[in-house]
Amino acid sequence: MAQGIPVLVLKEGTTRTTGREAQRANIMAAITLAETIKSSLGPRGMDKMLVSSFGDVTITNDGATIVKEMDVQHPAAKMMVEVAKAQDSEVGDGTTTAIILAGALLKKADELLEQEIHPTIIVEGYKKAMEKALSIIDEIAIKIDPMDKQKLKEVAITALSGKSIVAGHYEKLAELVVDAAIAVAENINGKFKVDLDNIKLEKKKGESIDETQLIHGVVLDKEIVHPGMPKRIEDAKIAILDCPLEIEKTEITAKINITSPEQMKKFLDEEASMLKAMVDKIAESGANFVVVQKGIDDIAQHYLAKRGIAAVRRAKRSDIELLAKACNARIVTNVEDLTPADLGYAKLVEERRVGKDKMVFIEGCKNPKAVTILIRGGSDRFVDEAERSLHDAKCVVRNVIQDPWLVAGGGAPEVEVAMRLKEYARGFSGREQLAIMRFAEALEEIPLTLAENSGLDPVDIIVELRSAHTRGEKNAGINVFTGKVTDMLKEGIVEPAIVKKQAIKSATEAAIALLKIDDIIAAAAPKKEKEEKKGPESEGLGMAE
Repeated sequence: MAQGIPVLVLKEGTTRTTGREAQRANIMAAITLAETIKSSLGPRGMDKMLVSSFGDVTITNDGATIVKEMDVQHPAAKMMVEVAKAQDSEVGDGTTTAIILAGALLKKADELLEQEIHPTIIVEGYKKAMEKALSIIDEIAIKIDPMDKQKLKEVAITALSGKSIVAGHYEKLAELVVDAAIAVAENINGKFKVDLDNIKLEKKKGESIDETQLIHGVVLDKEIVHPGMPKRIEDAKIAILDCPLEIEKTEITAKINITSPEQMKKFLDEEASMLKAMVDKIAESGANFVVVQKGIDDIAQHYLAKRGIAAVRRAKRSDIELLAKACNARIVTNVEDLTPADLGYAKLVEERRVGKDKMVFIEGCKNPKAVTILIRGGSDRFVDEAERSLHDAKCVVRNVIQDPWLVAGGGAPEVEVAMRLKEYARGFSGREQLAIMRFAEALEEIPLTLAENSGLDPVDIIVELRSAHTRGEKNAGINVFTGKVTDMLKEGIVEPAIVKKQAIKSATEAAIALLKIDDIIAAAAPKKEKEEKKGPESEGLGMAE
């Protein structure tokens, strides 16, 4: 205010929150989101039912899915949603852990802010604690052979055991995921690489989750186009075409003047002979099964059926690319260019009825670089959740094959890192020591939550865990099924080290970003509604006058 005249910097209706109040608002929003997700951590975690504005129901305990489906409004809570998305896209698992950890870090920071410790000091302490925590995980991680099927299966079972929908089917599903990942793994300069896009998850309602199967090839959600075509082909030679088996229409609007029936017949015969020539070319190449990305003319279907060649039309681009990798074929863009060298091979191509629909199974490919897991389940929601569970499992198996370092599960690494961080903090004399200590306490939130969700006494469990780790049992964690503190490695409960590291990184970065905010300036809401309400009233006034 200058000489009694108010200076308006912000637009009318803008709200502004500053200082401690702004920090408190952000921290509370983030903690509230973390508290919501907390109960879904671990094998004994609860599920959430999420109902969209259209009435669609999702039942899940997958952290990333919960935060994506929730319609979060608060900007600080939206940042937490970004944490889950980053964790999911980077390593595909540990989303719930990352959010709980971010919430715990902010809760501990709030205690320090109450003691008048500046946010910058907390941020510096958290950064140092994060770097130290990551180096501790590297120290305690165990290197394994990336192709050790037993260890990979243990990792997959640990990831799946947190999903209640697939309870009782862990062993079988873990085996399918491991076999699929090993099949598509490629050795590049001595390092293995797994492209998750090459493991197709196809879902169909019906049967039970136990009927889920791995196909060493591709399943197409299509049926064979003509009833006269063979429905089962052994030793299939597969042609993949990215062009239509139709007479293409002209680009410009063309007009043909036909003056006699003979000309009409000639015109139709020429069209048929062109289609026959296409089919002859396919037959010459030796193909007995054709997958076309575009359409197949009725006449072409007739000629293909006469030659005993089965065909599928309008296949998805992603499916034909997978099929090319699976059966070692080349996608051909012009029928004229098709040669025997372009064909792929599969031991069996068969149309089968799955539930109400027909699907084409292309299996028994030699050394397939793309495979399909066909997921079955009692209802759409079961199948959807099973798909999310298998996505997490294939991500963790991929992580271990590409970065073969494991840590124990059951909260063991968090307790070990927390204890070592407390020792590390004692080397600092300033207020940073308090921030590092709080970071260590926040890490203990994970085993505490695991114990709580399993109906165990969290205080007793954490005391027992600390005692075991003090004795040097660095792999001691909670077996939530027995309620005992045991060696997690012997129990086969293991997780990829990269998932733990990413969770710590994501959570710390989110906490730091929120702590640095001391001013929230929110623009006024749009005035559309007010104007709409005023409209009819003002018209009415005009008429009254």
